[in-house]
Amino acid sequence: METSSNPAWLVVMGVSGCGKSSLGQAVAAVLGLPLIEGDDFHPEANIRKMHSGTPLTDEDRAGWLARLGEEMAARQGGAVLTCSALKKVYRDRLRAAVPGLRFVFMQIDRDEAVARVQAREAVHIFPASLVDSQFQTLESPVGEPGVLTVPATAPLAQSAARVRDWLGVAA
Repeated sequence: METSSNPAWLVVMGVSGCGKSSLGQAVAAVLGLPLIEGDDFHPEANIRKMHSGTPLTDEDRAGWLARLGEEMAARQGGAVLTCSALKKVYRDRLRAAVPGLRFVFMQIDRDEAVARVQAREAVHIFPASLVDSQFQTLESPVGEPGVLTVPATAPLAQSAARVRDWLGVAA
C-alpha cells in the first residue's frame, strides 16, 4: 500500500471503452488511494454534446482538465484519476498541476473499443458513434516519460498488479 510518505498520483488513460474505470478502481483499491472518475467532472454542456454524438473540442476540455488537475493536486496522499488524456497537451496540463504524475495507457484497437462502448451505451454518456473521433484525437503517449502501456484486453487483476509493480509498491 502507498503511504503518505510515498504518495503516487496516477492517470489511467485511453479512448472510450478501453476500461479506464475498471482498471482505475482496481488500481485505487490495490494502492489504497482515492479514485477520481474523470467523467464525473464534465460540465453539463460537455455531457449534452457527447450524448448528442458531437465530439468535444480542446476548448470544451480545457475547464474539465483544469478541474481534474485541481482535484488531483488537492489529494496530498496521492490519487488515481480516470481520464482519456488523449493529447499530449492534455497530459502536460495535468502534469503541470501534479508534478511527478504518471500515466497508465490502456491500449485497445478500434473494433474492440466500439464493441465495448456499444455494450454499455444505454448507461453511459458516451455513444459508440464517437469512438472514431477518440482514435483520431489520440496522440499515443508511448515513449513519454512516466507512462506504462497495458493491453486493455488483459485480465484486470494482471493489469492492476503490473501497475503496482511498475510503481514499486509491495504487494
